[in-house]
Amino acid sequence: MNDMLSFWEPWLRPSAGLATVQWSLLLAVATMVGYACQRHAALPKVVGYSLVGGIAGLIGFGANTTWPLQGTGLFLLELGVAIVLFECGGRITLRWFRHNPMVLVQSVAESALTYVLVSLVLGWLGMAPEVAGPLALVAMAASPLVLTRVVADMRAAGAVTDRGLVLSTLSTLYALALGSAKAGMLTQPKAGFVASIMPVLVVLGVSVAVALVLAVLMRLALRFMSPASENTSILFLTLISASVPLTSYLGGSAPLAALLGGILLKQFNPRPWAWPRQLGTAASLLTMLMFVLVSTVAAQADWSAPVAGVVGAVILARLVAKTLGVAVGNVGTGANWRQAFWVGCAMAPMSSVALLIASQFVAAAPELGAQIAGVALPTILVMEVLGAALATVAIYRSGESSRPWKPLSRSNTAGDERES
Repeated sequence: MNDMLSFWEPWLRPSAGLATVQWSLLLAVATMVGYACQRHAALPKVVGYSLVGGIAGLIGFGANTTWPLQGTGLFLLELGVAIVLFECGGRITLRWFRHNPMVLVQSVAESALTYVLVSLVLGWLGMAPEVAGPLALVAMAASPLVLTRVVADMRAAGAVTDRGLVLSTLSTLYALALGSAKAGMLTQPKAGFVASIMPVLVVLGVSVAVALVLAVLMRLALRFMSPASENTSILFLTLISASVPLTSYLGGSAPLAALLGGILLKQFNPRPWAWPRQLGTAASLLTMLMFVLVSTVAAQADWSAPVAGVVGAVILARLVAKTLGVAVGNVGTGANWRQAFWVGCAMAPMSSVALLIASQFVAAAPELGAQIAGVALPTILVMEVLGAALATVAIYRSGESSRPWKPLSRSNTAGDERES
């Protein structure tokens, strides 16, 4: 490629750059592979997106992406995460927790057990506490982003689907708040409890303030704009886009602010929303870019037998902890034990949020962050693909998919795509 560019250099005209062409072609390939995964393998499209990004990163395409994330790449990833988390937050009704408080207990139980068990396993493997703690925070974050794509592809609805989305969203909330605060403390000397809790309060305070402003502005817009209007969707998207750099600049977490903003707006405006559908292809393209970018960056990790062993141990401990945590808190939630098991499996995916937290650790403390990323990146790459497959099996086995779990035949492809 460099030889070709040097030959054509006298005739080249400045444009967006070769990187734009490469990413455009990579997304085109990801689109085709994602479609093939759904049609011929009965797997969600996100599996195809992640495979293409992972292969591209392994063969060197990831060299075009700066690590830790910064600039345009960081903004696009945070924007994609913020949009999906805002939608996930809009599905959570706080009144539901008042009638079923054990769901909150279940959420705290699975997140805490994940943190403790992953920390213990890493400590047993010889990892220093300064590395094991941040890695446990990364492992705590489930991926409602992957789960929402799996649910959309399978057209799923039911107790396991709803509970999995809520618990994944809540675990993301905890991981973003604690991870952002922990990143700011990596280079600081150990202090007392008050000094340790202050970074968490700062992150939460700034994120809540931005979320409140975001929700109020959107609620005011809904007073005179139709929620089904395309202009309303564009307004929401631009407000979220503006909140991303602003929240980061003030010391908060942009994805956390978007998630809280969605929760608050749901309380201010309980009626169902139509704006995600109105975004259409633009939002789908941004979501696909997010998954491809995550897998491309995650594939840059150094792969070796010792790292593979640690990654396998983290994945196993995380799966066991989330399943046990959901089961322990299942009493009084209204779900049976079989549903609790499948909810735990549905929370297996890891993706963008985990990558953002790992990137914060690397940016805050490069030397220590490199050790954290050495385990976190391979784990994220594996669980973005394997986790999506496990979530698909969980939804199918729980009987909540309205689409038969089999490759699409030629006769029903056209009708199926019209319904999508």
